[in-house]
Amino acid sequence: MSTPVTIIGAGLGGLVLARVLHLHGIPATVYEGEAAPTARAQGGLLDIHDYNGQLALREAGLIDRFRSLVLEGREASRFLGRDGTVLAEQGDDGTGGRPEILRGDLRRMLLDSLPAGSIKWGHRVSGVAALGEGRHTVTFADGTTVVTSLLVGADGAWSRVRPLLSAATPEYTGMSAVETHLFDSETRHPATAKAVGQGAMYALAPGQGLLAHRERGGTLHSYVFVTEPQSWFAAIDFTDAAVAAARIAQKFDGWAPELTALITDSDTPPVLRPLYTLPTEHRWDRVPGVTLLGDAAHLTAPNGEGANLAMYDGSELAKAIAARPDDIEAALNEYEQAMFSRSAEAALEGNRTHELLFGAGAPYSLLGMAAA
Repeated sequence: MSTPVTIIGAGLGGLVLARVLHLHGIPATVYEGEAAPTARAQGGLLDIHDYNGQLALREAGLIDRFRSLVLEGREASRFLGRDGTVLAEQGDDGTGGRPEILRGDLRRMLLDSLPAGSIKWGHRVSGVAALGEGRHTVTFADGTTVVTSLLVGADGAWSRVRPLLSAATPEYTGMSAVETHLFDSETRHPATAKAVGQGAMYALAPGQGLLAHRERGGTLHSYVFVTEPQSWFAAIDFTDAAVAAARIAQKFDGWAPELTALITDSDTPPVLRPLYTLPTEHRWDRVPGVTLLGDAAHLTAPNGEGANLAMYDGSELAKAIAARPDDIEAALNEYEQAMFSRSAEAALEGNRTHELLFGAGAPYSLLGMAAA
């Protein structure tokens, strides 16, 4: 196959796609709206699963490099009551199938694995249009265009490619997360560092929760989950970090101070992350010359599968193209039918996990305990 694959989005899924295509001798160009790899923070720890994400990295020839970047001990987890009492915990003995890696490290590894010039930075898509016979034109914000006969939307929740295939748009779940960080926690925030432990910490209640993870160098990276309409968050002035943190902390009035310190003592301004989903069984009819992967195809509320599925999508799509370079439509159909099935199953499982985390029985439903 000599025609380059045009990939929109340099997230994990798009990069795995480009990498596996490269290993099969198939050229690909990735167009990314961000100006540079360091244009924004890349998020926290990801647990990479042995049944999808790790399989993708193995296909990409990067599994050994990945293992060298894993943060040891971070698979440990503990569950706390709102008073800080340890309800349950599990250590990391190194035998688990979900080792943790910083998203930034994982993305940098993938970027470094691609040929020079594979990624076109600063190319924010402003529109896409069908030209017929499977060809599409992509227009960028700077007025430049590219015409392609194989277009892949790996451009996330608000994909500009998705409308070529589907009228579905993300819908707000009713819950948002607020992201915070505590740095040098052992010295500057010792009580909170002790509460979080060596890996992940979950303090949950119906409709809300505090989830924190110990990263490199004593950094505690937290997501504060709150169930409120978007109008409630819109009334908070997030440009005033102290005011915003205090307002969010009010939702956790009466919780242990070492837990609420994840909000009130944050060393970074709180960042609002509204949670959106696409329909659980989102799918579309085959449209020549274009497909989707990752959140562009099957956005769900956070459930630990998003990054893994995106990378697996990228690997599986690349393998399908490589297997049928002379019949791309058959390759895309094969990929999509399998992707529809696994993403719907993952979405249903994610919904169940979300209910265990934040439903009426939280936290005991997750722990398999009797309701409080």
